Amino acid sequence: MFIERRINQSNGKVELWKCQWENAEGQAAKKVYLSKICDEQAIDKDAEGGLKEEAAICWSYGRTLGNIAVTAPALLGHFPAKSGNDAQLPCDFAHAGKFRHGAERLWCRTHQTHWGIKADIEALEIHGEMRCANYQQAMNYVVSPLTVNVTEHAEVGIWCSMPAALSTLPITPRPPKIHVHVRDDVGGKKSIDRDFSAISTLYSSGLGLFQNQEITRVNITPPAAYDFVRAIEANNEMSCISCSSCGYPHLDLADFADTPHRKHFCGNCGRDSTWSKEPIISTPLKPLHDSFARTLKYETPNRTLNLDDYAGCDFAVWASTPAIVWTAERPQEFGIHVHVQNSKGRIVDDTFGEVIYQGALLERSALISAMMARTVV
Repeated sequence: MFIERRINQSNGKVELWKCQWENAEGQAAKKVYLSKICDEQAIDKDAEGGLKEEAAICWSYGRTLGNIAVTAPALLGHFPAKSGNDAQLPCDFAHAGKFRHGAERLWCRTHQTHWGIKADIEALEIHGEMRCANYQQAMNYVVSPLTVNVTEHAEVGIWCSMPAALSTLPITPRPPKIHVHVRDDVGGKKSIDRDFSAISTLYSSGLGLFQNQEITRVNITPPAAYDFVRAIEANNEMSCISCSSCGYPHLDLADFADTPHRKHFCGNCGRDSTWSKEPIISTPLKPLHDSFARTLKYETPNRTLNLDDYAGCDFAVWASTPAIVWTAERPQEFGIHVHVQNSKGRIVDDTFGEVIYQGALLERSALISAMMARTVV
């Protein structure tokens, strides 16, 4: 048995059918269509689909469900809570050309793997349902995530949040989060200043961030944010290339975000026919970062803190990291961020150019390495 694509002449839809070859003696082999499996799902998936619709962002480390740059806020699925790491989501297949031996090849956009090898066909016979090899993998998710319209606030800052590098209290390794601060007035009080599991950013379509002009939303997930910071810290060349087959912005994650490369594999359509002119790490966060930055300058604060002066107080120390989005007019501060707290509350919350601990200057490079070592991905 094999899988064949077939156009339904009555409605123009592309269907997937189980087929087999019949060989009658003395006659040429004949292809026989046994039974229809399903309609092939289009690359531009309609958010008005048949499953229960909930606005959500879903991801697992090494991939992001759907597209980090999306044309609609909704993904389809059933979620057991408002957030978690146990979402079981249905496969979402799109045609991805053919295997080298000529068989039809499909791509599951949910679980990021191809379908159509012999084991997949055998599983279809057993279960009566198309399932990719990764269909049981649980996904992280946030239902109804925070949405920030970048153009509607005086200042928006978005960072990848990682565990502290140094602290008097135990530091628990954890996944990265997305830290957001928003000011509605320049120099005013922050209306938002905290970590989120994932967020969505919204902007005007007229800005033309991507080849697909319909894209007005970029989801910022922990793996994408973390790999963006890693690329900056490693001084790797970043850009954003659109897939030559389906036109969606390409996102490199995990191993693909370690080293700039020219050939890029699309997580939306499963094809690897896109080449960049120069080796790059591709991420839709790069045009988002560049387009809204009123300044790309960094400055080291002319402030020094001696932690030895705060005996008996608890503290936590982070290396400041480059913002994914920074819309303020002033340069970003590049240094070491410190919280110090006594019995009455927090008494230090600032970024310093120099921080002394146990008589020695702390090195930012060592701090960022410690933060990444405690980040679970």
